[in-house]
Amino acid sequence: MLELVNVCKTFEGAGRTVEAVKDVSLKIEKGDVFGIIGLSGAGKSTLVRCLNLLERPTSGKVLFKGTDLTALSKKELLKTRRSISMIFQGFNLLEQRTAVGNVCFPLEIAGASHSEAKKKARELLDTVGLSDRYDSYPSQLSGGQKQRVAIARALANDPEVLLCDEATSALDPNTTQGILSLLSDINKNLGVTIVVITHEMKVVEQICNRVAVLDGGVVVETGDVRDVFVSPKSEIARDLILPKNASSQFSNTGRIIRIVFDGMSSFEPIVSNLSLDCRTAVNIMGADTKNIGGKAFGQMLLQLPDDDTASERALHWLSEHNIPFEEEVADRA
Repeated sequence: MLELVNVCKTFEGAGRTVEAVKDVSLKIEKGDVFGIIGLSGAGKSTLVRCLNLLERPTSGKVLFKGTDLTALSKKELLKTRRSISMIFQGFNLLEQRTAVGNVCFPLEIAGASHSEAKKKARELLDTVGLSDRYDSYPSQLSGGQKQRVAIARALANDPEVLLCDEATSALDPNTTQGILSLLSDINKNLGVTIVVITHEMKVVEQICNRVAVLDGGVVVETGDVRDVFVSPKSEIARDLILPKNASSQFSNTGRIIRIVFDGMSSFEPIVSNLSLDCRTAVNIMGADTKNIGGKAFGQMLLQLPDDDTASERALHWLSEHNIPFEEEVADRA
């Protein structure tokens, strides 16, 4: 549906050249929730703005359903952009308009009558869970409610693609959870393809099915979220999933393994069963897991015994039960 072909974006200024995006090729299929993740300064926001030509690439092509957006006239591009909507970290609501008024705005620009725009705006606010906030101004809304209004506004022209540029970065964890659940519902119920720009792996693992890892403007890894999460190939992906030297803060006796929870039942006592079945004591050194819909997502660091036979028995048990894991190297630099 949406494809980048050898896209580069260069900025000139202050006597120097900055290559923000370097020869990026990506393919986002219809129905995907596609994550683009990287650290600050990796080029994520520039890349997502190239997807709808808010930033025109210095070179390369941006294809939407086979049409090269870089070859369109200004009028054609404005029309096509209605199918590629966007939400931002800062909400960008009009302070002098109510929630209904903000959602009406793009409909009015598109030529809808006042009554048609207002009717649809109310329906969209219902969809995002704000049926009791039609007449509230942004100053009367919480951060999460503002983002819900922004999402409703982004859906006003029935887009096929929704671009989310760090849409949850300004929100607290509980509100973030609610917004991510809403985006997931929009993808499933409305069939909207979603592209999520983030620096947080927990956002990607919760709602994305595919992910690209960006570092210094270059895509260093791409694939199914499960594959990248279980077995990251690039150093930056490993650092995003598990911070550098996370295992080195612990005693260097025994082997440290990282278990990945990628959707197994959250009620399954993995560690207890491992210890009981293998007659092996293991030590939990750290964990970052969450229960989403009764399924466990995240990771856990376990320290195995010094005894090689006991350690191998534990590793064999994990393999037999199809539980993804890999051994951590404590001195990873």
